[in-house]
Amino acid sequence: MHIVPLRIALAQINVTVGDLDGNAEKIWTAMREAHQAGAHIVCTPELALTGYPPEDLLLKPGFVSANLRRLQWLIERSQELPGLTAVIGYVDRDEDIYNAAAVIGDGRLYGIYHKHYLPNYGVFDEYRYFQAGRAAPLFLINGVHVGITICEDIWYPTGPLTLQAHAGAEVIININGSPYHAGKRHFREQMLATRAADNGLIVAYLNLVGGQDELVFDGGSMVFNEQGRLIARAKQFEEDLLVVDLDVASVFRSRLHDPRRRQERLELRPEEVPVIVVSSEITPPPTLDGCPLLGTGQRIEPALERLAEIYAALVLGTRDYVRKTGFSKAIVGLSGGIDSSLTAVIAADALGPENVLGVSMPSAYSSEGSKTDARQLAENLGIQLITVPIEEIFRTSLRVMAPALGEGDHGLAAENLQARIRGNILMTISNKLGPIVLTTGNKSEMATGYSTLYGDMAGGFAVLKDVPKTLVYELSRYRNSLGERPVIPQAVLEKAPSAELRPGQKDTDSLPPYELLDPILQAYAEEDRSFEEMVAMGFDPALVERVMQLVDRSEYKRRQAPPGVKITPRAFGRDRRLPITNRYRDRPGA
Repeated sequence: MHIVPLRIALAQINVTVGDLDGNAEKIWTAMREAHQAGAHIVCTPELALTGYPPEDLLLKPGFVSANLRRLQWLIERSQELPGLTAVIGYVDRDEDIYNAAAVIGDGRLYGIYHKHYLPNYGVFDEYRYFQAGRAAPLFLINGVHVGITICEDIWYPTGPLTLQAHAGAEVIININGSPYHAGKRHFREQMLATRAADNGLIVAYLNLVGGQDELVFDGGSMVFNEQGRLIARAKQFEEDLLVVDLDVASVFRSRLHDPRRRQERLELRPEEVPVIVVSSEITPPPTLDGCPLLGTGQRIEPALERLAEIYAALVLGTRDYVRKTGFSKAIVGLSGGIDSSLTAVIAADALGPENVLGVSMPSAYSSEGSKTDARQLAENLGIQLITVPIEEIFRTSLRVMAPALGEGDHGLAAENLQARIRGNILMTISNKLGPIVLTTGNKSEMATGYSTLYGDMAGGFAVLKDVPKTLVYELSRYRNSLGERPVIPQAVLEKAPSAELRPGQKDTDSLPPYELLDPILQAYAEEDRSFEEMVAMGFDPALVERVMQLVDRSEYKRRQAPPGVKITPRAFGRDRRLPITNRYRDRPGA
């Protein structure tokens, strides 16, 4: 019986897709820190070497070859860290390519695990790129049988983990690039606890952290013991090195008391679950910072509550998108409304107030209160604010276009012209000064088309693209509760939403009240519920039909919107893919 703890280090790192040199250096740094902490094993996230997801970079043979060269560099350097075994996520090539984990140490490549289950739903397209693995090897490390799996593999109750468990695995390491959405942590924890308890082994779940285009990876790496109890958890939305001592002896004791394994029969072919010896000698981990053996579960970071979690995702997603695309500063058009206010606050928290420029662009229809609120917000945040009035540009534009527009009230065209003038101003400032433009539209507006192409939709990143309007208010109140004083003026939270593009305009002139609209949008756009289902849920039939029409007619607009942070289970963009040219209508008379 293995009575010495196995010390593992879960290196929850933030890598960048395509930055092979930078990612390799991050992995090497994590390996050194784990070695200094006395770890027997250090793990890195899924495809850590290439960044996740690398998408069509995988179709470039040179990219695959370059990733293999960086892996070889890590293998050679690993001899500088004697006694440490590293699990490295990378792309393997063997006739085809595989989403893989390399097990390396002491200057050697001991073995490779190929991901079995390739997700091909939601934001995932792994069947487009990878061949599925077949073998589920075990690695004998410090006298412990360790199974390696990758992300999706552990979600299946009879997947490779089952093979490894029946072949004698005591510890399963599952490396992940698992994107965030609100509430996902609870599903993960339930699933991981079930896998650990059902198979009578320790599950170490390592997740990537950081933003990549629309996706945010939330970290929150976890370890569950053989009884399904959480014994360690890393920070959420931050890089972290979680070092855990695993009481492997308890796995054996637990199995002695569990008759289920004696009743189960599973035919295992040797080639399916080979055992690769890394180190059979049992070496106790050293003391850490002068302390004796750490024991089980020495650190469980508190889990963030719902609004804190969503807000952290928006901040991290914005920060990483801006910086990983080569920008350092951002511009936000400040209208004095709730959406632009929250966008500016997130930008300031993500990039620092000194790196955010607010631009107020009042028109003849802008209320004095909105102009005052924009100035107050900028002052509260400590960001620079410049004012560029648009009335003269607007009048001149109408005069110049009179031969095409004719005389009289130009209605919606005049309203949208103001939005496009503002978009033009922001993009011109961006061209001159260099910052990225952050758009301010929310999910409710994106869903219904309550936005202007080449106007308020113009920009490089849409921070609130997946945030419904009602949640915008919740997040604004949450952020105001954090400091000594509110940053978003109370008047912004209290006044009726308005684009202020004509006298007395309110959002409710064009849309249902958001407290009615957002639940219907969730049912239709996120859950694909039918008209009959939504009516059965208690929604007004006429309102449901109207909302469905708005959503269906706006697909062409959404395709032209910038990317934004995904925080719901089904975001517009890579999650929800509907044809623009589409005559199917799921409603009465269609």
